[in-house]
Amino acid sequence: MRFPLLLAALFACSLPVHAEDKALNLYSWSAYIPEKALQGFKAQSGIEVKYDIFDSAEALDAKLLTGGSGYDVVFPASSGLARAIQAKAVQPVQRERLKNFANLDPELLAKLATVDPDNRFGVPYTWGTVGLGINKDAVTKRIPDAPLNSLDLLFKPEYASRLKDCGIAVIDSPQEVISIALHYLGKDPYSTDKADLKAVQELFAQLQPNVRYVGAGKHINDLAKGEICLALTYNGDAAIAADQARQAKMPFEVIYRIPREGTLIWFDTMVIPADAPHPEAAHAFIDYMLRPEAIAELTNTQFFANANQAAKPLLAPEVAGDPDIYPSKEVRDRLFGEQIQSLKDQRARTRLWTSFRTQY
Repeated sequence: MRFPLLLAALFACSLPVHAEDKALNLYSWSAYIPEKALQGFKAQSGIEVKYDIFDSAEALDAKLLTGGSGYDVVFPASSGLARAIQAKAVQPVQRERLKNFANLDPELLAKLATVDPDNRFGVPYTWGTVGLGINKDAVTKRIPDAPLNSLDLLFKPEYASRLKDCGIAVIDSPQEVISIALHYLGKDPYSTDKADLKAVQELFAQLQPNVRYVGAGKHINDLAKGEICLALTYNGDAAIAADQARQAKMPFEVIYRIPREGTLIWFDTMVIPADAPHPEAAHAFIDYMLRPEAIAELTNTQFFANANQAAKPLLAPEVAGDPDIYPSKEVRDRLFGEQIQSLKDQRARTRLWTSFRTQY
């Protein structure tokens, strides 16, 4: 019976998209897939798309790592991708099905390869940095000589205490924030040394009294409305807040700065769950999103850099020319990527983070 089974497996692998159900199930952040691209994909492929939304990386992890989610393409950050690879929760991308893969920036692929060797499982979607979203007017009013491009603004009590009244927020992302804190302290961002983690704990203890909250998305609107004045956040979130403030004609400017000390480069990726019901449609969608015009729309409206070199001519000049969205090579050289950590080391960091964030 082995021979007929082998023939059946080979036949299944060679099925074209139209032989699958005309369906595709996506799981991503809100407003993270451009509407024009979605409509274009539907029109070209005839595939009906269902787009479900998650509001935290933990929600995505829960769906992806437990299996049986029913999704065909999901959008984890590089840290989530690393966990999914370890758990065998994702399937390798069939590179031969992605004719637009060559559009991707080799340098960025190499940085992503620290968690996904040979880029076997994840296709980079967007990338950026974790840095400082700032209400420039509120901060400089309180600290005229504020080091706007330094993590000192957050981590040194002599600065943070003067911003407590106007509000400081920190993203709820333990692996990312802890690695940034270690790097700020001159340590290996992925150190497992107990003394290094103790130093981070002490740094957080100094920061804690001056932080208003730790959260996942609230800080975007709060920055735009002037309800907080400093956030450790993703560059795209700060850019959205800045755009909202401009549109509302607020009497202040929201800016983003990449820390001069160096910081984390993050990636959001497109991956196919191991048990995806429509893997052919999944590959077709990923390839469609590798088209320059599809991904350029996202960058122009949501201000997240993309890894598609061919999309650069389609970007708005103010986006392509913004050094905090597309940093110079000198700045890029100071960025560090995610690294795969053991479950034991991840749990140690989660415990450290829990002791910090449960105060809010």
